[in-house]
Amino acid sequence: MALSDHLRELRARVLRVTLTLIVAVVVALFFFDQLYAFVYGPYEQAQAALPAGTSIATTTGAGGGLMLYLKLCGFAALVVTSPVWLYQVWAFILPGLHPHERKWTRVFAAVATPLFAVGLVLGYVTLPKGLEILIGFNPEGIVNINDFNDYLQFFTRTLLVFGIAFEIPVFVVLLNLAGIVKGKQLGQYRSWIIVGVFVFAAAATPSSDPFTMSFMAVPMVALFLVAEVIARFNDRRRERKKPNAGLSVDEASVL
Repeated sequence: MALSDHLRELRARVLRVTLTLIVAVVVALFFFDQLYAFVYGPYEQAQAALPAGTSIATTTGAGGGLMLYLKLCGFAALVVTSPVWLYQVWAFILPGLHPHERKWTRVFAAVATPLFAVGLVLGYVTLPKGLEILIGFNPEGIVNINDFNDYLQFFTRTLLVFGIAFEIPVFVVLLNLAGIVKGKQLGQYRSWIIVGVFVFAAAATPSSDPFTMSFMAVPMVALFLVAEVIARFNDRRRERKKPNAGLSVDEASVL
């Protein structure tokens, strides 16, 4: 295809995604109460666990309520329509991929999507505890006034951090399939990687409590160990397919 044809195809796909998002936002406006209860639920749980009057949620400015509607419905529309716009991205780059690359993209999508969903669920489950600890740092007599738009950003960022964290083992396997990382190397640095996972979890989670950190770190460590097993299996499979027992032309045999 000529460059102009690619640009026209890109424009058509962007228009489809835009129209889909607009329709989804309009539909989400009819379910605003349910969406609000879902997003505000962790904050209410944190409030219930704290002394009365410790924290209140507000909106600021004359257009605060309108922005609340638009941001919340826009966030919901982006999540619900993710299969549509992800497919449009994938369909745009698909013609440029080789058959084996297409196969691996399907495998990646089949594995990465459930892991991302599990990360989102864990982030939502641990969010009330994180909020309770963060708000609890306020001294007695200090009321935490939390703008709901800021809380929505905090809510979104927390869930995204958990979701992306669960994708890291998938990228480790992809690096192994590309020949960049070996399973033996992962085993050599396993202890350091586990320490790095806990450090990452401590920095990425919204609160500093060990409960929330462990909720992210322990499943990540388990997924990393699974990724190491897959990498070692793939290395052995790759070596069996190589001629000369996997030796290069300049490497001496142990025999």
